Amino acid sequence: VRVFVLANVINAGAFPIPQISYASTAPELSDNTRYDFFSRVVPPDSYQAQAMMDIVTAMEWNYVSTLASEGNYGESGVEAFIQISRETGGVCIAQSLKIPREPRPGEFDKIIRRLLETSNARAIIMFANEDDIRRVLDAAKRNNQTGHFLWVGSDSWGSKISPVIGQERVAEGAITILPKRASVDAFDRYFRSRSLSNNRRNVWFAEFWEENFNCKLGMHGKRPGSLKKCTGLEKVGRDSSYEQEGKVQFVMDAVYAMAHALHRMHRELCYGYPGLCPRMANNIDGKELLNHIRAVNFNGSAGTPVVFNENGDAPGRYDIFQYQITNRSTAEYRVIGSWTNKLHLKVEAMRWRMGDPSFPASVCSLPCRTGERKKVVKGVPCCWHCERCEGYHFQASEFTCELCPYEKRPDANRTGCTPIPIIKLEWHSPWAIVPVFIAMLGIIATSFVIVTFVRYNDTPIVRASGREMSYVLLTGIFLCYAITFLMIATPDVGVCSLRRIFLGLGMCFSYAALLTKTNRIHRIFEQGKKSVTAPRFISPASQLVITFSLISVQLLGVFVWFAVDPPHTVVDYGEQRTQDPMAARGVLKCDISDLSLICSLGYSILLMVTCTVYAIKTRGVPETFNEAKPIGFTMYTTCIIWLAFIPIFFGTSQSAERMYIQTTTLTISLSLSASVSLGMLYMPKVYIILFHPEQNVPKRKRSFKAIVTAATMSGKLTQKGGDRPNGEVKTELCESMETNSE
Repeated sequence: VRVFVLANVINAGAFPIPQISYASTAPELSDNTRYDFFSRVVPPDSYQAQAMMDIVTAMEWNYVSTLASEGNYGESGVEAFIQISRETGGVCIAQSLKIPREPRPGEFDKIIRRLLETSNARAIIMFANEDDIRRVLDAAKRNNQTGHFLWVGSDSWGSKISPVIGQERVAEGAITILPKRASVDAFDRYFRSRSLSNNRRNVWFAEFWEENFNCKLGMHGKRPGSLKKCTGLEKVGRDSSYEQEGKVQFVMDAVYAMAHALHRMHRELCYGYPGLCPRMANNIDGKELLNHIRAVNFNGSAGTPVVFNENGDAPGRYDIFQYQITNRSTAEYRVIGSWTNKLHLKVEAMRWRMGDPSFPASVCSLPCRTGERKKVVKGVPCCWHCERCEGYHFQASEFTCELCPYEKRPDANRTGCTPIPIIKLEWHSPWAIVPVFIAMLGIIATSFVIVTFVRYNDTPIVRASGREMSYVLLTGIFLCYAITFLMIATPDVGVCSLRRIFLGLGMCFSYAALLTKTNRIHRIFEQGKKSVTAPRFISPASQLVITFSLISVQLLGVFVWFAVDPPHTVVDYGEQRTQDPMAARGVLKCDISDLSLICSLGYSILLMVTCTVYAIKTRGVPETFNEAKPIGFTMYTTCIIWLAFIPIFFGTSQSAERMYIQTTTLTISLSLSASVSLGMLYMPKVYIILFHPEQNVPKRKRSFKAIVTAATMSGKLTQKGGDRPNGEVKTELCESMETNSE
């Protein structure tokens, strides 16, 4: 009673809770980093796999196949066996097949046919459930393969009768393994003494009673039909068949292991204290209990020691059975050995197919399949093993694999090489649809603004914004949108030439015009601080000369680039050279490196940064001198866009999707830059022109002297907290200055 009270306290108050399993054998549970609070009194399947490998080695079989039921048990067991075979050497795996959880009709016949493809590998290592074992044996019998296969079964086969009933001949000679276990007599005595009167605490016992004795308990019985009535005097084992479940020993050992651990903990924490002491009731730790579990060492119900290693595993102890048919034609499992860290096999006790005195063989000497080469292993019993030509290698001869040329990949059979397919950015690709859609909207909007400005060319707002510079800026914005189509078009010499010319030209047009505007504003007000004389080169003609001088530097750089490195196309096989050759592609693109691209855009970025500096300097100009503040906001936003562009562009240089990501990023960045300029500088003007024509009226003209004087006085008034809001006088003066300049 004390043990169960303590267990309930542990379960209610300590996290995590140590567990002791009596049946879980998956090798993954030995991973102390993931299942550190898990222990078990049964050995893991990794020991079982080692025992089976020792059996195969003792039988001098060096060529075997494996067969597993799909799931953790079967796949883990086979994987452990294969891993051990690789580490020890000397045994080659012919095939490793898997039985689906829900096999289709004919699936087991298909498995038998697959196993027969490597007919020399007669030994079959099986980690399969009971039902799958039965159906595999039945399929072998159906395909007339009785006596061909040498079955080596795991503990799921063990010494069970159900898998071999009706197919004793095909199962003859099967070697099986089972954790060493013993029947617990005390449990038999206890269970046989149970009756309806002395086992009322078990809520399922009445249902068991009806099932076991094939009777019905009164009107409320669970079993329907007209069965005989239970008397209650039936006796388990006397009036029904009874055989102790093989895991009873392990269940008892698991319970006793927990009891021993709790007892040790109570003795340590509550020595001399009856029941639970405060230390154990309130502050108990699952880690502390785990340490006591791992430290237990006692003789279990079968008389064997119950101990745990550092991973919580019990030692591996197995009995080795063989299914034999005696001279009296009776079939039974015979113990032929045991395994406890090493194999003890009684070869003389083994029996094979009746009338065949020869020792069965399962040896290696099969040819390799297409695309595989023979790798001779010196000093290993198996002749060779077949190694598939991996990666970009193909089978050049029976014993060698060679690398395909850089622009080729292996064919489907890996007997030769075929050219790698060449791709480019397609118009229907999502990577192209998005930037094209944005560019088309931008071109429509830009065209609409241009048409509006041309239509209202002589109105005050258009004139005050500097008509000539506005058209230059709108041309640059249009080119920023149009470059998207060149970047997505199929690369050839013409397209590559146009890319070089127009890639940075649109930005250059835009930022050269904006730089000229901000510089003009800055010079006007800097000059106004010194004298009342207007600065030079502020007329529209002068502004155009300055702008096109800046643009000519970009064009000159492009022409030098043409002379040094004429444009041409290349096929880049490294960009999408994946580990899987079937997914490899060559990318058709212009021969423009990332460095060349940045150099082409570098001058425009320099203009953009310089324009931003001037925008900052002119941020205090009265109401931004018509456009200073919108230009400032435009440049700040543009700088943010291009600061985001740089890490995205260069951060994806190693990506398999590099071509798509970089092209899309570049075109969208250009379109966004153009959209910012278009939206902040021109959309407000278009809105006034179309929807508020009453505001599109001229202001009275003033001389430069009057403008400077008013601006200076306005600045002083602003510093002293003047009453005029938002610089209304200043705006009027600035617009007058624009008109005078024209």
